[in-house]
Amino acid sequence: MSEITRVAIDTSKAVFTIHAVDADDRPVVRRNLRRHEVVGFFEKLPRVDVAIEACAASHHWARTLQAMGHRVRLIPAQYVKPFVKRGKNDRNDAEAICEAAARPGMASVPVKSAVQQADAMLLSVRELLLRQRTQLINALRGHAAEFGLVKPIGDKGVAQLVAEIVADAALPTPAAEALALLGSEVERIEARLAAIDVKLLARHKAGDGVGPMSRMLAEVPGIGPIGALSLVLRVDAAQFKSGRHFAAWLGLTPRDHSSGGKQRLGGITRAGNERLRQLLVLGATAVIRYAKPGRASAWLLALLERRPRKLAAVALANKMARIVWAMMARGEAYRPTATAQV
Repeated sequence: MSEITRVAIDTSKAVFTIHAVDADDRPVVRRNLRRHEVVGFFEKLPRVDVAIEACAASHHWARTLQAMGHRVRLIPAQYVKPFVKRGKNDRNDAEAICEAAARPGMASVPVKSAVQQADAMLLSVRELLLRQRTQLINALRGHAAEFGLVKPIGDKGVAQLVAEIVADAALPTPAAEALALLGSEVERIEARLAAIDVKLLARHKAGDGVGPMSRMLAEVPGIGPIGALSLVLRVDAAQFKSGRHFAAWLGLTPRDHSSGGKQRLGGITRAGNERLRQLLVLGATAVIRYAKPGRASAWLLALLERRPRKLAAVALANKMARIVWAMMARGEAYRPTATAQV
């Protein structure tokens, strides 16, 4: 058998598919491995290049294989897809990963350490609880509306709705019990979120670790403690060549449909980290809400005069992303833009 030079792995929960090639890119091994067999397989190989499609669990396998001396690359899933031949199955996917890794200009995802993944996990848990709270509140409002109980939106409205449900003697007992259960679940999740926010705020205020950079980013209008921590814990500024590269990674740059020398730009790509993009756009929306002469830059006020507010929010989020990259990459403090005078 020819000597293996590159191995691609299509990972899953239980069965991993291996596609190995030699120096001439000819397939020499195509087989499935059970999860417990993967380490033993690579322990028998000399040092080789290993390609894995980037996902949450791929960082664990990358660290494991790097400890054995192998050279590991994580390839973004969207860059692997064009190399899939005909039908999609595990073997074709593994071959596509191997083909993508052979391209000289193929981008790769930096391997995260266990500490980096652990640091960002609390943020992910918080996001999950926020989604669950929203689902519970929507269910509570929807079922209460079936009995004519409607209150304003927001936390104050939810509290008023729960109080009215408890006080309404005419409400049928099964409905009252179901609504009370939803209300208690909302309170339970809110208590969990409050405890998580205390921990995250403590990290934001800490004098070591991510605290100093997080507080520096929080000086940017539209970025609060949660947004600053999310950026610090989830972004490695060194992997981006420029602020525009970072904004493109976040999906905040226009989609290009140019052809025949004619430039056609569409809406934003929405690629990259959805949560970071959401935080920047929400922060930009808050800045625009209070934008007026003496408080906002001339650039933003001029943009609002000729473009809709939502479009302006995306443009401002793009600008915020570039500012964040410059601060993280160069260690510079935020320099406020001169505001437009009345």
